[in-house]
Amino acid sequence: MFIFISIFMIIFIILIMYIIITYNQFISLGERVVNGKAQIAAQLESRWDAVTNLIAATKKYTNYEAETLDHIVSQRVQISQSSSIEAIEQDDMNLNHVMGRLLAVAENYPELKASTVYETTMESINKYEDNVRHSRMIYNDVVTKFNRLVKMFPSNLVASLFHYTEKEYFEATETKYGMPNWE
Repeated sequence: MFIFISIFMIIFIILIMYIIITYNQFISLGERVVNGKAQIAAQLESRWDAVTNLIAATKKYTNYEAETLDHIVSQRVQISQSSSIEAIEQDDMNLNHVMGRLLAVAENYPELKASTVYETTMESINKYEDNVRHSRMIYNDVVTKFNRLVKMFPSNLVASLFHYTEKEYFEATETKYGMPNWE
């Protein structure tokens, strides 16, 4: 009887330890997902700051276009770590719309395109675009690990016990395939 109780207690302790370790993995990966989204938000904010500087340079050449671009920028949503994937994608589409307009203005105003402010800002925007792309890749990698843990047995039992569900990925959209060329 003592051996049976001892074996049961050992199995119970191992089970509790497994639940604790798996729960902590969910916490760790969940925090990395939130951090990944915050990194993306920071990079998007930096890109918008660079675009705002580019709009200021554009104002010297054409007031109408600058007012239109200011209107688009004023309608953007602030992105944070708690923003949904859809909100982040919408913000990205708004930025791509502004960039398309800015590129069109630059084509019509060669002196704008040749200005140092324009060239430096476009280089910054390109750098931030690379940072956003890299941050999305890291985010998707962490989401993959988290989702695997949610789906795989026996960790899926712990996930359902603590109500963990799959996280959403960033996916390539049509606008990503047709990104503007900054040159």
